[in-house]
This record gives sequence, C-alpha cells and structure tokens, in this order.
Amino acid sequence: MPEQDIAAILKERVDIARDTVGIVAATIDSGRRSVTAYGRSGSDRRLDADTVFEIGSITKVFTALLFADMVLRGEMAADDPAAKFLPAGVKMPDFEGAPITLLDLVTYTSGLPRMPSNFAPKDWSNPYIDYTAERLYDYLSNHKLGFKPGTHYEYANLGFGLLGHILELRAGKSYEELVVSRICAPLGMDDTRITLTSSMRQRLAQGHSAELAPVANWDYLALAGAGAFRSTANDLLKFLQTCLDPADTPVAAAQRMALSVRRPQTDQRDVGLGWFVSLRFGDELIWKSGGTGGYAAFIGYSTKTRRNCILLSNAADYDPNIALGMHLLNAAYPLPKT
Repeated sequence: MPEQDIAAILKERVDIARDTVGIVAATIDSGRRSVTAYGRSGSDRRLDADTVFEIGSITKVFTALLFADMVLRGEMAADDPAAKFLPAGVKMPDFEGAPITLLDLVTYTSGLPRMPSNFAPKDWSNPYIDYTAERLYDYLSNHKLGFKPGTHYEYANLGFGLLGHILELRAGKSYEELVVSRICAPLGMDDTRITLTSSMRQRLAQGHSAELAPVANWDYLALAGAGAFRSTANDLLKFLQTCLDPADTPVAAAQRMALSVRRPQTDQRDVGLGWFVSLRFGDELIWKSGGTGGYAAFIGYSTKTRRNCILLSNAADYDPNIALGMHLLNAAYPLPKT
C-alpha cells in the first residue's frame, strides 16, 4: 500500500476514530524500509522509527525463538517435560499421567489457563511487577489440569511466562540476557530490551488507556517471557527482515523451527511456536499482536505475497490495531470501523 494511503489511515485512526494518541506503521518492500507516523508520543518528541513502545505479547515470539535456539543447540529437547527444569519442590500438574512438555507451552496447548488463579496484583496499573517465582511455584503445585497437554488451545500468558522462567533456569542467565545475547545482539537490535537504557527512556512514548488517559508502564518478574519487552519500529524492521529472508541470519534455523510445528487454534487459524498463522482468503499470514496497559503492537507478513507490516500504538487499542494490521497484510481483511 502506498505510504500516502497508510498515512491517511493512521490520521483517521487518531483524529476520527480516536483509537489512539499516536501510531507508527512500518513495512519492507523489495528490501526498502518505509516508516509512517502520525499523532504524538505524549511528550514534545515526535513519533518516529526510533520511538520506544512496549510490545507486550510480541515478546512471546522472542521467547519461542529462544526456546528453538536452545533446542537446536542441544540444551533441551522439545518433548522434555517442563517439570524437568523446575526445582525439586515444585509439583507440575499433569493430566492422567501425561506431562506438560516444553512444546506444549510454546504452542499454547499446555492445558494451563491463560492466567494463574493466584494472580492478585497490589497495583493493577502495573499488574505483573509483584508476581514472583514463589507464587508461580505455589500455583503450579496446587493446580489440576482440565485438558490433556497438546490437545487444547488456550492463550498463554501463564504458559509463556513459565517457559521464559524455565529457559533462564536451564541457562543460568536472566531471560532478558538470553534474548539479548542470542537474538537481539546478533540482529543488531540495540533498542529491544526489557530494561530501558537511558537513550531508550528518553525516546519512550507515553502509554495511554483505551480512553486515551496516560497510564503507567508495566514491569515483570516471573512472567517476563509473556510480555516484558520494549522495542522500536527500526528494531522490529530488522527482525521482520529475518522473517522474510531467514536464510543468512544467525536466527535462521530457529525461525524455521518456529513455523515447522503447527497446532490448530480454529478452523481458519493455526499456531506455530509463539506465532499465529491465519489461513483465509487464499493466503497464509504469520503474525503476532501485543498489548499492555498503554500500548498495542502488531507484526506480521504473508508467506504468499510477502506483504508485511509493523504497527506500534501508544494506546490500548488492541482490537482496532490487530484489524488494521491484518488489513495491511491482505486487504480482504476488513478495516476496523470508525
């Protein structure tokens, strides 16, 4: 889609629909990167390709790639039980003797619920900051599975948080350190971090609620693997390029593995490792969305047409942001209504 058309859509989302305060859209066409921004960051700084946003659950794609990398290095096996890597005192739930494997966690099919029942933030404006490993262990040790692992899709903040925690236990390094050293650094993604550098902090867009009121940023402890990363359009373009042309990148094998396993979510959508795969309109779209209390993010591409896009919004307009992302990948997906 021409940049002027994207610009018009972004203007409409901000000024007419009032979905968000500001939004950045980025694409790659024949190797040429294009970035279009509209609105404001919440400060005096203009939105651009280096503005920092929370990307929420797009973090799950990084967790999945880290998992794939560790499997390919022989540090763990995809069918290892999750219990193998947890402290001896933790009793992982199973279903009639069938254990939750790492592959079940990374494909949203562990049988665990979306969130643990003992998730009770002291401050809902920053809900993940006080969910500790001890709370996670207590939950797992007392939970009973309602589904056999590998058979039931359920969106998985708990599952990916647990997986990220397992990966750091196995490697003996923090989750952030692992993602940065194995994914971000090799790809030159210097602005994709959980812990903001001073430069990133200066470029951080103010987040806003769905009602467009300023809100606090989110911080994570035990469940970081579900949604803790921040990034920029420029960094995510580097990542998107590796998705479109993985052959010569340090994460190529992990990228291929991330889409080599598919499990059904619905009749028209599968899940890979972290990714969603939508199968409509004669196309195959690989995508992931993310959201926190003040931000919405989308990244995706078509395996058939190679159309692709990144959307970063500094408001919690999750559904309109996903709808716009899907439309930019394939116009048969309708634009959100205003």
